[in-house]
Amino acid sequence: MAAAADRATGPPTEPAPGTRPAPPARDEERTRPGGWARWRRWRKGRPFWGGLAAVLAGAEICALPLAPLKIMLQQGIAGIPSVLMGLVMIVMGLSAWFAPHYRGLAGVLTVLCAAAALVMSNLGGFLIGTVLGILGGAMIFAWQPIPAADPTGAVGPAPEEPAAPSAPAPAES
Repeated sequence: MAAAADRATGPPTEPAPGTRPAPPARDEERTRPGGWARWRRWRKGRPFWGGLAAVLAGAEICALPLAPLKIMLQQGIAGIPSVLMGLVMIVMGLSAWFAPHYRGLAGVLTVLCAAAALVMSNLGGFLIGTVLGILGGAMIFAWQPIPAADPTGAVGPAPEEPAAPSAPAPAES
């Protein structure tokens, strides 16, 4: 009898050779203190993809005027606005990541710089920088933080309590 009890409470048996163990449950995956979980939480707490598009657009617009010196001398002073607009777009993309509460300003400035780059900077980095900048700025501007979950499990603002019933109005005679 004691041997049967030991078998029931003993360590779990190993999976059969050639089979894989079951994947961890989703709840375990979320609570695991791994680097990927922290990265995912950080990325979802800000307009990450819009900021990435803005940084890439700014880098693309910045890189075209920074050609070899021989070409740069032929371009003259026209390359300076391109570099400045690209730097502003990079800063706005980074501010969307590290200061998401400024997302409105960052999104609008990114779109304005991308539209200005169309005229002032080699067709906005041969249209690639302008299109990426407008999409990134729009994604930054449109992003909304997810509201914190209520302890009861409801998401969003707490429902208002119903008002106390008022006394009926006196009847007119």
